[in-house]
Amino acid sequence: MAAIAAEAGISKPVVYRHFGDKGGLYRALADRHIADLMDRLGAALRQPADRVERTRLVVDAYLAAIEEEPQIYRFLLHRAPIEEPTLSGLVAELTRRVAEALSAGILTELALPESSRPTALAWAYGMVGAVQAAGDWWLQNHEVPRSRLVTDLCELLTRGWVDTIGGERSETPGS
Repeated sequence: MAAIAAEAGISKPVVYRHFGDKGGLYRALADRHIADLMDRLGAALRQPADRVERTRLVVDAYLAAIEEEPQIYRFLLHRAPIEEPTLSGLVAELTRRVAEALSAGILTELALPESSRPTALAWAYGMVGAVQAAGDWWLQNHEVPRSRLVTDLCELLTRGWVDTIGGERSETPGS
């Protein structure tokens, strides 16, 4: 808090008065960045595009956001919940918000009945988890450019596991 106050050119009591404590500061930072991410993902979801292109836009929006500010992403998802136990649900909250928005898009895109909401949520949580885990891996080593990761993830999310040589789906293992 002292370093933040010094950087901002204000006294430490002013920082405490505004945020309350370190947890309040972390929560404000999280709220700001989650809102920004949700705006980006929402804009991508609303694009007039086919399912594959919309998936590409959403995955790219997520990866672009974490690439632009990797320190904040790592801090909020990995370090802040350890330093401030009241933020332990931060990752779950972010995942829930993204999955709910995505599942609504799935229901609309596929014209599924409301009774399919649990299926759409399961798919959305799986997609969010896959992209988040791949994004974490990618930020650690940047083995591939973002565009390649976007393409690879979109292939997985829109086509599933396919024989990339023959282009046909294998219905049983080993066939």
